[in-house]
Amino acid sequence: MKILLINPPRSPENSILNFAPEEAKRFIHKKLIGPPLGLLTIAAAVNDHDVTVFDMKGEYDLVPETPCLAMLVRTLLERYQPDLVGVTAITSEFDFCVEICRSVKEFNPAIVTVAGGLHATLCPNDFTDAAFNIIIPGQCPHIFREVVISIEKGSSFESVPGILINSKGALKKTPGKPAFWDPAGVNYLMPDRSHLKRWIDTYKVGNSPFPSTYVFTSLGCPYKCTFCSIWTQFKGKYHQRTVESLINELKSIDDYPVVRFADANTVVDEKFMLQLFKRIEEEGIQKIFVMDIRADVAANRPDIIEKLARGGLKVVICGFESFRDEELKKYHKDSPAIDNQEAVKVFEQNGIMVRGNYVIPPDYDVRDFEALADYANRNKVVYAGYTVLTPMPGTIYHQQVKDQIIDYNYKKYNFFNSVTKTTLPYDEFHRRIGSLWLIKKGTDVI
Repeated sequence: MKILLINPPRSPENSILNFAPEEAKRFIHKKLIGPPLGLLTIAAAVNDHDVTVFDMKGEYDLVPETPCLAMLVRTLLERYQPDLVGVTAITSEFDFCVEICRSVKEFNPAIVTVAGGLHATLCPNDFTDAAFNIIIPGQCPHIFREVVISIEKGSSFESVPGILINSKGALKKTPGKPAFWDPAGVNYLMPDRSHLKRWIDTYKVGNSPFPSTYVFTSLGCPYKCTFCSIWTQFKGKYHQRTVESLINELKSIDDYPVVRFADANTVVDEKFMLQLFKRIEEEGIQKIFVMDIRADVAANRPDIIEKLARGGLKVVICGFESFRDEELKKYHKDSPAIDNQEAVKVFEQNGIMVRGNYVIPPDYDVRDFEALADYANRNKVVYAGYTVLTPMPGTIYHQQVKDQIIDYNYKKYNFFNSVTKTTLPYDEFHRRIGSLWLIKKGTDVI
């Protein structure tokens, strides 16, 4: 069977960038960097078939004059003649997924279209457009494979547990329960990165001359921040990979000198992480590592940070979120603001560059912005990011403020646009956030 898996383009909506002062614009995120691990895992699950993964983000970065989405989809369909097209969706890219599948059906209605990913997991009922045949929520490589097998056999999709069948805009859940699947343990599938050779040079962070790839050491998160969809995606469960599984993967990716651990929090099981880096040293693995590490971990366990730094940790993404304890408590962030300052000291003592991320509530007024700017100036980090506190579908925060949402354009749900009413005028609110991006030590951006 011929299978085409598509990573959709990123959303172009970015009000922070649009309203920011000119001198700040070069620092503000304009693209997400890194390969689509989910699709690569799906590809590995059906590697006995004729599978093509196409990264549209990488394509538009590599060839900016690439034609519009509909024309690009048609070109791909003519080239690969797939029997099945799979798309992955986060909220801000959902509309592009609809457009992709509509283009598929216009080309050939007989092609089966399958949607998965974060948005399909948290908001499956959004996928009622006739362009979608099947929606697969959750961790689904094994379920996707069963869909492929059912197509080959000519059997009904009703025989595949764990999927939603779209019939004239009505979604029907198939009976039965999918087989047990441990995505980080016995059922772990190595992502097939061979599909990405074409775009490898686009996976570079900042001024790094080396491409980077994502590697996850865990799935889910034991913490329950109100604005985060990661723990809700995994229903509060936390899945830890094995040390040897990670060592095998790190040894297999020579093309990627930079490795970004794609975990919500990389250091949750402290004993595990120390064992991993001991094995990295024993195997002589030389990588530049980038991790997400909570401030309280660094503040309370500087000894761990020291050992990780010796093993190649060079950049840490740290969710500061706020400089006010009352806001952190509201977000269910179990780490006081003082931990942010202590963590930065620990990281810098070990030669680790810090990217500190803040989220800005829409009710901030001039005094709030001035107070944050004062705090950020007194506690500068090499890299800093300032984004909008956004009610992402599937989060506690969305439930808390859903009646206050005034903008339902999903393309704006990427943390760079306020979708609820702002206390300040809309343009001034985003301009002030844009100005904050100037408050940092470094001259690069990641």
